[in-house]
Amino acid sequence: MLEIEKIDRFDGHSAPMLRFRSSLKGPLVGEFFGKLIMDLEERKKWDSQIEQVYEMYPVNDLDSANILMDYGKFGDCSRLGLGYAQTKKAMGITPREQLFLYGLQDFVDGSCLIWGTEVDERYNHLLPNGPRHTRAKSHLFSAALTPTGDDSFDVEYVLQMDIGGNIPSFLSMPKVVDTVKNLFKTAQKEFEHGANELEAFMKEKTEKIQSLADKHSLLITP
Repeated sequence: MLEIEKIDRFDGHSAPMLRFRSSLKGPLVGEFFGKLIMDLEERKKWDSQIEQVYEMYPVNDLDSANILMDYGKFGDCSRLGLGYAQTKKAMGITPREQLFLYGLQDFVDGSCLIWGTEVDERYNHLLPNGPRHTRAKSHLFSAALTPTGDDSFDVEYVLQMDIGGNIPSFLSMPKVVDTVKNLFKTAQKEFEHGANELEAFMKEKTEKIQSLADKHSLLITP
């Protein structure tokens, strides 16, 4: 069951804040859920309008990031960077683009928080080369995942999206709601029935961690 709530004029923005809440079956793996959002091929499974989405400037020095975040006060940062997204032209609406700061925080109880927010336009020089499109802006985005058992977890997905241009929010919001509904349907399928893909993802992640550990060991060997 998917619960949907709306708050109008949140933080003074014309776009409403939407909150989606549901319980999913499957093991909680925050990065795997994040892959549904940041990996283009995974994103296409639920977002028919996506043209591009990728990590432009990932932050690799996560130790420094965690120090700046006061040593775990806000969880352990396991992903951080700047991302880019572009939508297709659809139903008379021209393509939109976004430049956003994103991150993933892990907590000791197994919960995690995937978050993002639009980068101010004074950083537009960081946008990729090519024609510019109308900026859509995610004033607020977060996906909080909390385990409820060994094979189940709750998700609270919050989004306050302004698609830009002269499209009023009462026309754009139904499409946004339908798209997020598709995300939840896809996530349930991937977590509950995609055991092989999830296992392969975890194996790849473990191998990467081991590879980094081996390289670190070689660097400090006298």
